[in-house]
Amino acid sequence: GVFVAGSHHLDIRLGGLNTAILIGSSLTMALAVRGAQLGNRKTLVRFLVLTLVLGLAFLGVKAVEYHQKWVHHLVPGPGFHLEGPHANEIQLFFSLYFAMTGLHALHMIIGIGLILWLLPAAARGRYHAQFYHPIEAFGLYWHFVDIVWIFLFPLLYIAK
Repeated sequence: GVFVAGSHHLDIRLGGLNTAILIGSSLTMALAVRGAQLGNRKTLVRFLVLTLVLGLAFLGVKAVEYHQKWVHHLVPGPGFHLEGPHANEIQLFFSLYFAMTGLHALHMIIGIGLILWLLPAAARGRYHAQFYHPIEAFGLYWHFVDIVWIFLFPLLYIAK
C-alpha cells in the first residue's frame, strides 16, 4: 500500500550503488583486519584508507539522495508537498526513511571518525600480528553497520 507508494519516490539506482559501495567496504575492512593479523602494516593502512574512501563515498551518495528529497519537497515537515490521496501517509514513510537512514549515516560518520583515529597508530606500526584486536573489534563494528544497510535497502527501496 502506502509504504510501497512511498518507496517509489526513492532512487533504487542510488540505493543500489550505496549497497555495492558498502559491500566493497566490508571487503576492504576484512582485508585491513587480515593485514593487521599478518603484521603487514602497508596492507593494513592501504585497506583502512580504502575503507575510509568507500565510507565517504557512501555518505556522498546519501547526501545526493537527501538533496533530491529536499528539492522535491519530500522532507517531512512544513515544507513537505506531495499531491495525492495518501500524501500524509507517504510523509510518514519519509519520516521513517530519514530516521532510519539518518541513524545509519550517523553510525557511518562514527566509523569514519574511528578509522581516522586508528590510522595514525596503524601507520606507526602499533598494530601487528601479536596486537591487532582494536582493528578486529573496529572491523566488527564496520561490518555490523554494513549489515544494517543490507536490511534497510530492501525494506525501503524495493518494498513490494
